[in-house]
Amino acid sequence: MEKTLLANPGTTASCPARARKWSNSQPADLAHMGRSREDPPGMEASTMPISALPRTSSDPVLLKAPALLGTVADSLRASDGQLQAKAPTKPPWTPSFELPDASERPPTYCELVPRVPSVQGTSPSQSCPEPEAPWWEAEEDEEEENRCFTRPQAEISFCPHDAPSCLLGPQNRPLEPQVLHTLRGLFLEHHPGSTALHLLLVDCQATGLLGVTRDQRGNMGVSSGLELLTLPHGHHLRLELLERHQTLALAGALAVLGCSGPLEERAAALRGLVELALALRPGAAGDLPGLAAVMGALLMPQVSRLEHTWRQLRRSHTEAALAFEQELKPLMRALDEGAGPCDPGEVALPHVAPLVRLLEGEEVAGPLDESCERLLRTLHGARHMVRDAPKFRKVAAQRLRGFRPNPELREALTTGFVRRLLWGSRGAGAPRAERFEKFQRVLGVLSQRLEPDR
Repeated sequence: MEKTLLANPGTTASCPARARKWSNSQPADLAHMGRSREDPPGMEASTMPISALPRTSSDPVLLKAPALLGTVADSLRASDGQLQAKAPTKPPWTPSFELPDASERPPTYCELVPRVPSVQGTSPSQSCPEPEAPWWEAEEDEEEENRCFTRPQAEISFCPHDAPSCLLGPQNRPLEPQVLHTLRGLFLEHHPGSTALHLLLVDCQATGLLGVTRDQRGNMGVSSGLELLTLPHGHHLRLELLERHQTLALAGALAVLGCSGPLEERAAALRGLVELALALRPGAAGDLPGLAAVMGALLMPQVSRLEHTWRQLRRSHTEAALAFEQELKPLMRALDEGAGPCDPGEVALPHVAPLVRLLEGEEVAGPLDESCERLLRTLHGARHMVRDAPKFRKVAAQRLRGFRPNPELREALTTGFVRRLLWGSRGAGAPRAERFEKFQRVLGVLSQRLEPDR
């Protein structure tokens, strides 16, 4: 006690001698300030309420500088149980981002550093923006789906003609051997299921089912190409789809007729086309325009007349031959007659070639009675196709979710690339009927060279 009086001579006249109170500068111990060590554990510091404590700084540097923390503790230390009359000057307030977010428990007055919640409740490692999803996975706006028909402004094209190519030069000749060799390697590297998804992606873009911009919707007056091709101002789109169907069929036939090697090589090419058709059928990829193009190549007269090649296919690849005869040919016949499967779910992109031919003035083949029935079925299917266009869009996006295409294979399946591959950069601009007639004669010569007539 004498040592205490000597250390604090100014307090002898104002306060009686008593036991010194102990304090601590730690935030968790501020609630116990004013309570002596001899006080019972359950006894609270009633002589000095917590609300009377002076506020202190929230500078985050206090966590890193023990010397500064000690000065604050000295300023809070009481003399004979009383705090100093004047609190220390507050440093400028600075929020701390060093403490984790603790928004689930309320803040207390005793904290030296306030708890600042994160902006979105995520850690800094999760605050980086996620990579944008591909355009074929973008969510469709409900307002765009439910909007009414508006007057169209211009013809719409979903097949860019002047897109830069990574496989062809700016000026190329028809059927360049080096490009054909590169394409053969590309198709051999990808299994039929992957090639089918590549073809589905390109077909959805060419038809205007996926990847349609807001400006394109405003110009064409409807929300998808499936609706546009049934309208009078869809003439340009119908011509593009007809050319795409015929161009892909010619390219598929060239894949077989261009094999000048042994017979087994041509049979393997036939098997590859059959397997691709199986991967495109309803219940698989569900790309019926792609299926129609591949079947058009297999059923082309220049290919179907190769008796030795088909016999080798039945001998070496029996399963593919049976699938072609028993499943694919009846399915394609039903689709052309308007009686095939077309329900969204098993089909991602419906068969539009019969409707496009009909609307472009082509006559329906067959006897009059059958042609009238086929005409009615085609128009009835077109009405259902337009009604179910949003469903087809969702099914196609679901089939392509998570799919990352190969850029070169994707380009190889576009209409512009195949047109330049078959006719060259100069011949690609010729009239469509003239181009197809000349290439049909080329395929006839190749077919006769492989298996001459007896």
